[in-house]
Amino acid sequence: MLRSHNERLLNKRSGVELSGAEIVVQSLVDEGVEFVFGYPGGATLHIYDAIFKHDGINHILTRHEQGAAHAADGYTRSTGNTGVVLVTSGPGATNVVTGIATAHMDSIPMVIITGQVMTQLIGNDAFQEADIVGITRPCVKHNMLIKDVKNIASAIKKAFHIAETGRPGPVLVDIPKDITAEKTQYVYPKSVSMRSYQPRVKGNDRQIKRGLEMLLAAERPVIYTGGGAVLADAHKELTEFARYIGAPVTNTLMGLGAYPASDKQFLGMLGMHGTYEANMAMYEADLIFAVGARFDDRVTGDLTKFSPRARFVQIDIDPASISKNVKTDVPIVGDVKVVLLQCLEALKNLEKPEAERTSKWWQQIAQWRGENCLKFDSTSQFIKPQQVIKSLCEITGGDAIVTSDVGQHQMWAAQYYDFDKPRRWINSGGLGTMGFGLPAAMGAQFGNPDAQVACVTGDGSILMCIQELATCLQYKLPIKIICLNNRYLGMVRQWQEFFYEQRYSHTYMDSVPDFVALSESFGHVGMRIENPGDVDGALKEAFDLKDRLVFMDIVTDQGENVFPMIPAGAGHSEMVLRPEENLKPGELS
Repeated sequence: MLRSHNERLLNKRSGVELSGAEIVVQSLVDEGVEFVFGYPGGATLHIYDAIFKHDGINHILTRHEQGAAHAADGYTRSTGNTGVVLVTSGPGATNVVTGIATAHMDSIPMVIITGQVMTQLIGNDAFQEADIVGITRPCVKHNMLIKDVKNIASAIKKAFHIAETGRPGPVLVDIPKDITAEKTQYVYPKSVSMRSYQPRVKGNDRQIKRGLEMLLAAERPVIYTGGGAVLADAHKELTEFARYIGAPVTNTLMGLGAYPASDKQFLGMLGMHGTYEANMAMYEADLIFAVGARFDDRVTGDLTKFSPRARFVQIDIDPASISKNVKTDVPIVGDVKVVLLQCLEALKNLEKPEAERTSKWWQQIAQWRGENCLKFDSTSQFIKPQQVIKSLCEITGGDAIVTSDVGQHQMWAAQYYDFDKPRRWINSGGLGTMGFGLPAAMGAQFGNPDAQVACVTGDGSILMCIQELATCLQYKLPIKIICLNNRYLGMVRQWQEFFYEQRYSHTYMDSVPDFVALSESFGHVGMRIENPGDVDGALKEAFDLKDRLVFMDIVTDQGENVFPMIPAGAGHSEMVLRPEENLKPGELS
């Protein structure tokens, strides 16, 4: 993980007696933390007082604790630095659980510091008491309750170490209020070592050789990459490896940007709403070389129909993820970046692959590409959401940081924005958290102050954390919000249309606010776009306002659905490409 100014910190307060609250703040400073996202309360008053007295921490006051967690998450995903959250006890702590679970599902490193009631009151149902250690145990990598002021510094050091190493994830540190008032000598550890926690970084050389020999011998190989390649900052190594092998590459939703979308070997995203060529290649492949991907259900569809003729090589930092869903023929445990470097070195001693070996495979892929599975009606009198995303990509040069909420707009953003670089696509993949997009965009903008940041959202999702517009005003964040407004909970409506005989139960948004007036009431610029011919001009105008947040309320075709689609319970070869094709789902999930 990168650290701004970490190496030049002098730790001037080492050995000085400090209060627990001062130790928390100084530990974060000595860890090289740039931003803390949070919301104060009674149990954290000592810590906030210490922040007030210390000029080394930039605290960002969000308008809801969930927003703080998502902002820290967006900061982490876009920069590679570990995000930090600080909230009070009780409801302050429980409000971050959704954000913690979001980070946990996507393996995002985060350190969450929660206040707790005084130690003598724990277990007495005291005011604003909640067992946040117990509550978060299923959705953190690790958590701990501090009972001695002498353990604060080492606990925070341990939290960052655990969060950032191995398979990354969120770590929570719960600190009672009285512990933050007590004093002790401050010493921040330079390193941490735990006998029971020693993640493997380097892959096994014999397994790597076996996997490469299988890949080089395959006639229909596919390199399948996931979020692990992004988290490991392995995009350069992945690109060099894939081009040397000459095999087609597909990315998961979380892996977009790990391999450049503009490259001729790229097949697009795979999975439930992936491209025809990516999914058919996975179905017909004889060798799947998985790089930092875990074969989740939205990728595989029906496991009994998944890549029936393929053997599998899987590289993953987490041994528990290997063969968890799909039996792996050659498992390689290790850091993706390190293992790919080992692969590149090992390839020097193996015979270089010949293009003739896979020529028929590429001919078949060209036929699948000929289906043009992402085409849509661009002549409609209504604004098509696909066109909005394509225009967004063109106007930003494909180089914006794009966050999204969850639903149809998320899938369209993944399908139609061409991500050539990693850490440009920020979305909740595993948990599917509505409300993620705006606060995540805030965190991304803080971490990348000169970048163009766009939040692609829907009229349902944006309302879940709309209060963060106030945070954006306070800190003058020039985010561009692209709201694809169809007056529906679109993805749920799509499933109701296909699989529930058009019984649209509670998915129509009867009282969508005037988003222009709402955004202007928060002090921002609002735009409403209703005509297809106005989309490009409005986007250009919005991005020309470089110092203002612009909320673009884009009224889109209410009946538009996301295609291609693998119906639930179906396999990759049973994709539905267009609305006129008949959907025959397997078991609904």
